[in-house]
Formats: sequence, C-alpha cells, structure tokens
Amino acid sequence: MTNQSGIIDELNERSREVFRRVVEGYLESGDPVGSRTLTRNFSQKISAATIRNVMQDLEFLGLLDSPHASAGRVPTQLGLRMFVDGLLEVRNLDEGDRSKIDATVASNSADVGGLLDDIGTALSGVTQGASLVLAPKREAPIKHIEFVSLAHDRALVVLVFADGHVENRLFTPPPGQTPSSMREAANFLNALVEGKRLSDLRDVMRKEVTRRRQEIDVLARDLVESGLAVWDGETDRHERLIVRGRANLLGGGAEEEDVLKIRELFDDLERKRDIAEFLELADEGDGVRIFIGSENKLFSLSGSSLVVSPYMNADRKIVGAVGVIGPTRLNYGRIVPIVDYTAQLVGKLISDRG
Repeated sequence: MTNQSGIIDELNERSREVFRRVVEGYLESGDPVGSRTLTRNFSQKISAATIRNVMQDLEFLGLLDSPHASAGRVPTQLGLRMFVDGLLEVRNLDEGDRSKIDATVASNSADVGGLLDDIGTALSGVTQGASLVLAPKREAPIKHIEFVSLAHDRALVVLVFADGHVENRLFTPPPGQTPSSMREAANFLNALVEGKRLSDLRDVMRKEVTRRRQEIDVLARDLVESGLAVWDGETDRHERLIVRGRANLLGGGAEEEDVLKIRELFDDLERKRDIAEFLELADEGDGVRIFIGSENKLFSLSGSSLVVSPYMNADRKIVGAVGVIGPTRLNYGRIVPIVDYTAQLVGKLISDRG
C-alpha cells in the first residue's frame, strides 16, 4: 500500500478483470456485485469460489469493500481512483450529447453571461448531475468612476464600464470626507482611468497619486487610495459561479443525511467561499481532472465526485472552468468527454467574443 499508483500494475490478469468488472457493474447499477454475477460473463471458465478468493484479495488491498457480510463487493474510494487512473475507458462523445450542448450557442446571442447560463443548464441536463460553470472576471475597460456617500462610515464606488455594465462596491471611507472631496477624488480618477481595465488600474493610480500629491487635496487623496483598496487583491475576484441542476442530486430517493450534506455543499458554493479554490482545481493541470469524494475538501463532506476542466481565452490563459458534480457512482467514461468538449466550446466562445 506504500505505492498506491502501482497497485493495478501489480495485479495479474485475472485479478484485474475481476476488479474491472466489479467497478463497472457497481457504476452501472449502484448495487454490490457478487461472484455469481461475475461468473456468468467472465472471459475465462472460472468458479464462483475462485472469484470470491480474488475479491477477498482485492478487499485486503483496499480496492473493494463488502457492505454486508453476505453481499457482493463495491469499490472503495481508493478503488475508484485506481480504476479511473488505470482502467477507465473514455468513450467518444455521443452525437446526441454534442447536439444538445451545441444547441445552446445556436442563438448567437451577444450576451456571454446568458450563454454560459444556458450551457450550464444543458450540461446538467445531459449528464443528469449538477453543473458548474465559472465565468471569467469582467475585464471591460472603465468608462467612469463615482463616489457616493451613504453615511459617515459607508460609501459606494460606482464603476461604469465601457460595455454598459455598472458595479457598486461598498467600502468604509476615511474620516472627514465631504461632498467636495468626493467630487475632487472622482474627477482625479476619471481624468486617468478611461479606457483602462481594472487589472491595469492599480499601479497607474498609485504612481499618479504619488507623482501629483501637491495637486490633490489630502481628503481626496485618502479617498482615492481607499477606493483603490476596494478592488485590490482578493476583492478583485469577480468571477461568477453558475450552478445548475442541483435537483438532480437532491432527489431520486437520496438518503436524508446525504441530502443535507449536498445542500451544505451548494450553500458553500452560493456564498462563493471556494470559487478561487474551484478555479485552482482546474488551473493545476491542463485537461479534465477527476476528484473523488474526500480527495478535495470542497466536496469531501458531501462525498460527491467532481469532473472539471479549465477553459482558456484567446491568449491561452486559463480564465474559468466547467465541471459536473455527481455521486461517486458516476459514469466517468461518458462524463469526461462531455466536460472536455464543453470546456473547449466555452473557451472558443470567450475567445471569439472577447
């Protein structure tokens, strides 16, 4: 067990086939697989007693488990991981699945956000799981900035983007601000920001505030620096996580305890606690990645699996991710090409529409 990745390679042909058939049978039916079931379709003439002995050996290795003393076997989380890494046969993308996903972009809408919503809905429908689409951060150039006082300790930075989008960001202003200092701060910024993106703005503003300290009132300067802090660092993460198809996991006779765990997972996602981590899951490697159960802390409580793939913009930079959440008993061979194709489609969409 010291070298888990080599377990499958060390199995003989008979043990590998027993293991593969148990996992495939479990993924198809959700039920434990017994020795008599395997003997009916085994490639060799072999007795049920011999298969039981092989299954006991696989259980000793930690690849299989027996839920009940008299029942068949099911794969453990380690067994599923070993199967996915070493024995999984990924299918070609089904033409029907491809057509359903392609249909979401047939409208040629200019609203990328709406299209990503539609793609998420199609992905959950095709896979019968819950879909996740991490939309990229808004990077349109800024057209106008304004400060609005709400109370002595609360104010808004109003950001108007060149594409017409408006964002209001709440922050705590420095003490002593007046309407005139707010106007002066806004005028100072607007003389410099037009056409710049948020990602370009921080360094430019800091240099200008330092270079032109004598031209701007102290109160206004403090306000400019406070406003910059609103979109500095982690607060500049404005990705949108689109979750669709949660009913696919919450219904269908699921145990009450499992339903509560899945609901907590979705609550965490809606509060956007782990959006950055979700993107990092895909960012760590190119192509589709599979996380099973407790392999990732975001999904460990619910015991779910995640199949996720990043997508890139025209500059080949990873800007978002597409994924499917389901039970560990997922049809991985079918889900992987669906997620892969959807991620490539979203990447092309983002590249074509900027």
